Amino acid sequence: MTEMNMVQAINDALRLEMRRDDRVLVLGEDVGKVGGVFRVTQGLYDEFGEDRVIDTPLAEGGIIGAAIGMALYGLRPVPEIQFSDFIFPAFDQIVSEAAKYRYRSGGEYTCPMVIRTPVGGGIRGGHYHSQSPEALFIHTPGLKVVCPSNPYDAKGLLLSAIRDEDPVLFFEPKRVYRAAKGEVPEGDYTVPLSEAKVVREGKHVTVVAWGAMLYEVLASAEEVAASHGIETEVIDLRTLWPIDLDTIVESVKKTGRIVVVHEAPKTCGFGAEILTLIGEKAFLHLEAPPVRVTGWDTPFPYTLETDYLPLQHRITPALIETAKF
Repeated sequence: MTEMNMVQAINDALRLEMRRDDRVLVLGEDVGKVGGVFRVTQGLYDEFGEDRVIDTPLAEGGIIGAAIGMALYGLRPVPEIQFSDFIFPAFDQIVSEAAKYRYRSGGEYTCPMVIRTPVGGGIRGGHYHSQSPEALFIHTPGLKVVCPSNPYDAKGLLLSAIRDEDPVLFFEPKRVYRAAKGEVPEGDYTVPLSEAKVVREGKHVTVVAWGAMLYEVLASAEEVAASHGIETEVIDLRTLWPIDLDTIVESVKKTGRIVVVHEAPKTCGFGAEILTLIGEKAFLHLEAPPVRVTGWDTPFPYTLETDYLPLQHRITPALIETAKF
């Protein structure tokens, strides 16, 4: 085991899989000699060369379109979109092409590719470098959507994603790229693309989160335990879709309460879908109204980032209110 941050863990996963499988290649803006804007692909160009670590033009539609063609011809491309905010020029390629090949071919063709991209706030990037577009892709049948919160999961989930037969959106929370550190096995291991994880046991209220917001939830859970005796059960979703609904339902049946925390705007955010699923599967177990703590329904601001993000100071009152309802 080696201590790594998330950047190092993702880099390690890419390097390991590129050594194991010569069909795997990386492409994107500045991913080669520069190593990507966050240096996640640093060193791969030196080891694998320009045929497998490909610097591309600033053309997201072209990056994803080329990757789709590679996947259909037997390769395992891992395109990087420099920021998730830049993914929209490639939206048609992702939702109209990559997501549809298995269905339109009656299962004869799949499109195995992993679209990596940094997501969310935390670096004062403003509205063009801080968005969280996960709900748009969860809404699209045929796509899998992943968002790890820590280095161990990041490596294991990425290895699973690259080996999966379907296209995967792999959202990397930039706020904790280097802040989240942990022990990571040096060799090969995988984390399934279908399992959430209970990272804190509790009996009074269930909280579901993913990515960088998990740490804010854990801080609030410790705060309310110390100040009010409220024991919060915290679930790290890890794979957003397909969702591990069984783990969430089991927890809600125990606590009778649920709070969902995410960075994206509230309206039509993924939290709304999670709470609807709970309403369908565990309504009679609820003892309090379901609650969402989210970003606001505005563009992501430059100067008011801490007011926009659902940080500890907004989560803690929601936990107390929900637990005492």
